[in-house]
Amino acid sequence: MKVLNTSYIRSKYLSWILFVGVLLVVLMTAILLSLTTGEIDVSVFELPEYLGKQGGSVVYSIMNKIRLPRVLLGLAVGGALSLSGVILQGIYRNPLVEPYTLGISGGGALGVALVIVFGLHRAIGSFMLPLAGFIGALVTIVLVYSLSLRNGKIHIQSMLLIGVMISFIVSSAMMLLMALTTAENLHGIIFWIMGSLDEPNFTLIRVTLLVSLAGLVIAYLFVQPLNALRLGETKAKHLGVNTEVSIRMLFILASLMTGMCVAVAGVIGFVGLIIPHLMRLMVGTDYRVLLLCSFLGGSAFIIFSDLIARTIISPNELPIGVITGIIGGTVFVVVLSRSNMKFS
Repeated sequence: MKVLNTSYIRSKYLSWILFVGVLLVVLMTAILLSLTTGEIDVSVFELPEYLGKQGGSVVYSIMNKIRLPRVLLGLAVGGALSLSGVILQGIYRNPLVEPYTLGISGGGALGVALVIVFGLHRAIGSFMLPLAGFIGALVTIVLVYSLSLRNGKIHIQSMLLIGVMISFIVSSAMMLLMALTTAENLHGIIFWIMGSLDEPNFTLIRVTLLVSLAGLVIAYLFVQPLNALRLGETKAKHLGVNTEVSIRMLFILASLMTGMCVAVAGVIGFVGLIIPHLMRLMVGTDYRVLLLCSFLGGSAFIIFSDLIARTIISPNELPIGVITGIIGGTVFVVVLSRSNMKFS
């Protein structure tokens, strides 16, 4: 029996390592395709010549000011949204929960819409858009968290319902602003809502990437609580897990990552819902491997989607949210209809 158990464990770990390796290859392929494909194609062998060097050529500017920032932002945003999705689904034990379910995206969108309507981004600076998006998302997080407390304890189901209701309220406020504002402001709000990786501020991209990677590291500190929560909150307590602290910290972590993504890239839907599901189908529900696979899968998905968005109707560009919705939703429906997936 011990030999069989040891053999099974080795086989499981080997399959995890192989799958993570495959995801790394897929991610690297996405990065290379994104860097080399566009109106001006660049050979893979020419990349070292244009990346990291000073130069004034057109190709240099395209590589270092357009494609590389988009790849890095896609890596950060895709990984963070997918990681947030898998964490929130684990907390609520609900496969339909995604980072935007709790109204975080709506709060960020409302903050940006207010800045656009009142023209603060023109009067103060373009940095007001991501700042307002993050503040709006942060206010929503605090509101959902505060309203979910009862006698110092978080009520999971109440939090979910409150988040959904706040999302509806914020959406109504957004529609009111869009109905009252000018056509120019309306165009800016709609384009931002649909999401884009076209962020020129490299410092902001670095901060987003740092937050995303730090979120992955911190999430791994809660692997055991997440695995225990698959059995339910009551059973997790019997296993010695401090569910109150774990749920509180995981909620804050996922919410802050989502708020950062919304502030920088707008509302990019489906990533935090689809990728965790697909990863569960492929590697199972153990969070020791699920967290990393979700992060890598989300990053690759966003980078591929951005490549399609900026090349499919070149020289024009589609909002990335359109691509993630169409491709991700279609793939998800097909895969799910042909599988017998269990959440926990």
